[in-house]
Amino acid sequence: MHISHKTNTLSFTPAVVIFGCGNVLLGDDGFGPAVITRLLDFNLPASVSTVDVGTGIREYLLDYLMLPELRPAFLIVIDVDVEGDGPPGEVRVCSPVDLPARKIHDFSLHQFPTVNLLRELQEVTGVPVAVLLARPPVPMDGFGLELSPVIAAAVEPACQQICRLIAPFVAPEAVLS
Repeated sequence: MHISHKTNTLSFTPAVVIFGCGNVLLGDDGFGPAVITRLLDFNLPASVSTVDVGTGIREYLLDYLMLPELRPAFLIVIDVDVEGDGPPGEVRVCSPVDLPARKIHDFSLHQFPTVNLLRELQEVTGVPVAVLLARPPVPMDGFGLELSPVIAAAVEPACQQICRLIAPFVAPEAVLS
Protein backbone atom coordinates (compact mmCIF):
# COMPACT_ATOMS: atom_id res chain seq x y z
CA MET A 1 0.00 0.00 0.00
CA HIS A 2 1.13 3.52 -0.65
CA ILE A 3 -0.28 5.95 1.90
CA SER A 4 -0.28 8.89 -0.49
CA HIS A 5 -2.83 7.12 -2.66
CA LYS A 6 -5.07 6.20 0.29
CA THR A 7 -6.61 3.34 -1.68
CA ASN A 8 -5.90 0.52 0.77
CA THR A 9 -6.17 -0.07 4.46
CA LEU A 10 -3.31 -0.90 6.81
CA SER A 11 -4.77 -4.36 7.52
CA PHE A 12 -2.02 -6.32 5.77
CA THR A 13 1.73 -5.82 5.60
CA PRO A 14 3.44 -8.18 3.16
CA ALA A 15 6.55 -10.07 4.26
CA VAL A 16 8.26 -9.24 0.96
CA VAL A 17 7.77 -6.28 -1.34
CA ILE A 18 9.20 -6.29 -4.85
CA PHE A 19 9.38 -2.93 -6.64
CA GLY A 20 9.88 -2.78 -10.40
CA CYS A 21 11.38 0.62 -11.30
CA GLY A 22 11.52 2.21 -14.71
CA ASN A 23 9.74 4.02 -17.47
CA VAL A 24 8.05 1.65 -19.95
CA LEU A 25 8.12 4.39 -22.61
CA LEU A 26 11.92 4.34 -22.66
CA GLY A 27 12.69 0.87 -23.98
CA ASP A 28 15.11 -0.98 -21.69
CA ASP A 29 14.32 1.37 -18.82
CA GLY A 30 11.10 -0.69 -18.58
CA PHE A 31 13.01 -3.74 -17.32
CA GLY A 32 11.71 -3.42 -13.74
CA PRO A 33 8.05 -3.22 -14.80
CA ALA A 34 8.59 -6.12 -17.24
CA VAL A 35 9.89 -8.31 -14.42
CA ILE A 36 6.87 -7.39 -12.27
CA THR A 37 4.55 -8.32 -15.15
CA ARG A 38 6.31 -11.68 -15.60
CA LEU A 39 6.16 -12.39 -11.85
CA LEU A 40 2.36 -12.24 -12.09
CA ASP A 41 2.58 -15.62 -13.88
CA PHE A 42 4.47 -17.13 -10.95
CA ASN A 43 2.69 -18.75 -8.05
CA LEU A 44 3.98 -16.28 -5.47
CA PRO A 45 2.58 -16.55 -1.95
CA ALA A 46 0.11 -13.94 -0.72
CA SER A 47 2.81 -12.63 1.63
CA VAL A 48 4.73 -11.29 -1.40
CA SER A 49 3.64 -8.01 -2.95
CA THR A 50 4.79 -7.05 -6.46
CA VAL A 51 4.47 -3.39 -7.44
CA ASP A 52 5.28 -1.61 -10.69
CA VAL A 53 6.35 1.71 -9.15
CA GLY A 54 7.40 3.23 -12.47
CA THR A 55 9.49 6.26 -11.59
CA GLY A 56 7.76 6.91 -8.23
CA ILE A 57 9.65 4.67 -5.79
CA ARG A 58 10.73 7.54 -3.53
CA GLU A 59 7.21 8.04 -2.16
CA TYR A 60 6.98 4.38 -1.18
CA LEU A 61 10.39 4.44 0.50
CA LEU A 62 9.45 7.56 2.46
CA ASP A 63 6.30 5.77 3.62
CA TYR A 64 8.43 2.87 4.91
CA LEU A 65 10.78 5.26 6.71
CA MET A 66 7.93 7.12 8.41
CA LEU A 67 5.49 4.31 9.17
CA PRO A 68 6.93 1.17 10.78
CA GLU A 69 3.64 -0.71 10.37
CA LEU A 70 4.04 -0.59 6.56
CA ARG A 71 7.57 -2.03 6.45
CA PRO A 72 8.07 -5.45 4.93
CA ALA A 73 10.56 -7.97 6.28
CA PHE A 74 12.46 -7.80 2.97
CA LEU A 75 12.51 -5.39 0.04
CA ILE A 76 13.69 -6.05 -3.52
CA VAL A 77 14.16 -3.23 -6.02
CA ILE A 78 14.51 -4.04 -9.74
CA ASP A 79 16.02 -1.62 -12.26
CA VAL A 80 18.47 -1.32 -15.15
CA ASP A 81 22.12 -0.56 -14.46
CA VAL A 82 23.49 1.79 -17.12
CA GLU A 83 26.68 2.41 -15.17
CA GLY A 84 27.67 -1.16 -14.36
CA ASP A 85 30.65 -2.98 -15.79
CA GLY A 86 29.14 -6.31 -16.76
CA PRO A 87 28.14 -7.54 -20.19
CA PRO A 88 24.73 -6.53 -21.58
CA GLY A 89 22.00 -8.76 -20.22
CA GLU A 90 23.86 -9.61 -17.03
CA VAL A 91 21.59 -9.70 -13.96
CA ARG A 92 23.24 -9.00 -10.64
CA VAL A 93 22.09 -8.58 -7.07
CA CYS A 94 23.68 -6.06 -4.77
CA SER A 95 23.01 -4.04 -1.66
CA PRO A 96 22.32 -0.29 -1.62
CA VAL A 97 25.78 0.22 -0.10
CA ASP A 98 27.29 -1.24 -3.27
CA LEU A 99 25.75 1.51 -5.41
CA PRO A 100 27.18 5.00 -5.80
CA ALA A 101 25.12 7.59 -3.94
CA ARG A 102 23.46 10.29 -6.02
CA LYS A 103 21.91 13.60 -5.16
CA ILE A 104 18.17 13.05 -5.32
CA HIS A 105 17.50 16.42 -6.91
CA ASP A 106 19.50 15.74 -10.07
CA PHE A 107 17.21 14.92 -12.97
CA SER A 108 18.04 12.13 -15.35
CA LEU A 109 15.80 9.51 -16.88
CA HIS A 110 18.49 6.84 -16.57
CA GLN A 111 19.65 7.46 -13.04
CA PHE A 112 18.92 5.48 -9.92
CA PRO A 113 18.12 8.43 -7.63
CA THR A 114 16.86 6.45 -4.65
CA VAL A 115 20.15 5.03 -3.41
CA ASN A 116 20.28 7.40 -0.44
CA LEU A 117 16.77 6.43 0.64
CA LEU A 118 17.46 2.73 0.18
CA ARG A 119 20.58 3.00 2.30
CA GLU A 120 18.72 4.89 5.00
CA LEU A 121 15.85 2.41 4.98
CA GLN A 122 18.24 -0.49 5.44
CA GLU A 123 20.46 1.20 8.05
CA VAL A 124 17.80 2.97 10.13
CA THR A 125 14.99 0.42 10.05
CA GLY A 126 16.92 -2.82 9.64
CA VAL A 127 14.84 -3.88 6.62
CA PRO A 128 17.15 -5.87 4.34
CA VAL A 129 17.18 -4.45 0.80
CA ALA A 130 18.34 -6.29 -2.31
CA VAL A 131 18.79 -4.39 -5.56
CA LEU A 132 18.47 -6.53 -8.68
CA LEU A 133 19.97 -4.88 -11.73
CA ALA A 134 20.21 -5.80 -15.40
CA ARG A 135 22.90 -4.35 -17.62
CA PRO A 136 21.35 -2.92 -20.82
CA PRO A 137 23.18 -2.38 -24.07
CA VAL A 138 24.80 1.04 -23.78
CA PRO A 139 23.87 3.51 -24.95
CA MET A 140 20.22 2.77 -24.36
CA ASP A 141 18.14 3.44 -27.46
CA GLY A 142 15.80 5.97 -25.86
CA PHE A 143 12.10 6.07 -26.60
CA GLY A 144 10.26 2.86 -27.39
CA LEU A 145 7.78 0.46 -25.91
CA GLU A 146 9.86 -2.68 -26.43
CA LEU A 147 12.78 -4.04 -24.47
CA SER A 148 15.90 -4.84 -26.47
CA PRO A 149 16.35 -8.58 -27.08
CA VAL A 150 19.18 -8.79 -24.54
CA ILE A 151 17.11 -7.16 -21.76
CA ALA A 152 13.98 -9.12 -22.68
CA ALA A 153 16.07 -12.29 -22.27
CA ALA A 154 17.15 -11.10 -18.80
CA VAL A 155 13.57 -11.00 -17.46
CA GLU A 156 13.26 -14.75 -16.79
CA PRO A 157 16.65 -15.10 -15.03
CA ALA A 158 15.72 -12.07 -12.91
CA CYS A 159 12.46 -13.77 -11.88
CA GLN A 160 14.31 -16.98 -10.96
CA GLN A 161 16.80 -14.96 -8.90
CA ILE A 162 13.93 -13.22 -7.11
CA CYS A 163 12.38 -16.58 -6.22
CA ARG A 164 15.67 -17.63 -4.64
CA LEU A 165 15.96 -14.34 -2.75
CA ILE A 166 12.46 -14.47 -1.26
CA ALA A 167 12.56 -18.15 -0.25
CA PRO A 168 13.85 -17.46 3.30
CA PHE A 169 11.01 -14.97 3.88
CA VAL A 170 8.05 -17.10 2.78
CA ALA A 171 6.50 -20.31 4.06
CA PRO A 172 8.52 -23.41 3.08
CA GLU A 173 5.50 -24.96 1.36
CA ALA A 174 5.04 -21.96 -0.95
CA VAL A 175 5.45 -22.88 -4.59
CA LEU A 176 7.65 -20.40 -6.44
CA SER A 177 7.58 -21.16 -10.15
